Amino acid sequence: MSQLEWLAALLVLVNVGLVVMRSVWNYPFALVAVTLYAFVFYEARLYSDMLLQGFFFVLNLYGWFAWQRARDDSGVPVGWMSERARAVWGSVTIAAWLVWSYAMHRYTDAAAPWVDGAIAMLSITAQWLLARRRVESWFLWILVDLIAVPLFAWRGLYATSAVYLVLLGMSIDGLIQWRRAAAGGEVPA
Repeated sequence: MSQLEWLAALLVLVNVGLVVMRSVWNYPFALVAVTLYAFVFYEARLYSDMLLQGFFFVLNLYGWFAWQRARDDSGVPVGWMSERARAVWGSVTIAAWLVWSYAMHRYTDAAAPWVDGAIAMLSITAQWLLARRRVESWFLWILVDLIAVPLFAWRGLYATSAVYLVLLGMSIDGLIQWRRAAAGGEVPA
């Protein structure tokens, strides 16, 4: 467990705590955390997660801008996806996981291409939905956390595994908080 991993883990916890509270100030912490985690995952040969950090960097820039524009006196509004949007996003995520994981399995020495690929594709979808302020993002984050804890422990990333265990609790809290904030309103995706 490197100091870099510990710092990245701490920044992620601050980031997610601010996301749960629907604060736009989560984004500066996210940008630094994903930059640091790119190096951590490279060293662990978790290439899907390493590349994911670059995508997260860009998507966090987008989210920061989108949340700033959406913010009102009560904070950042959140909403639900339509049933159709859920079906489309679910199908695209599964297809992306299969294609990405096969490529990682076939063309790299990735340590766990299928599990790591699942984390990557679910995280991309969850992060996009989070940037769009959709409650469903928290269901995906919960699934990511449940998959990531044992994978990262297996690869010796104990601090990151512990962080994802804490993130699991924070994701459950985020789901509860955002459901309340959405108050049953549906926002098309």
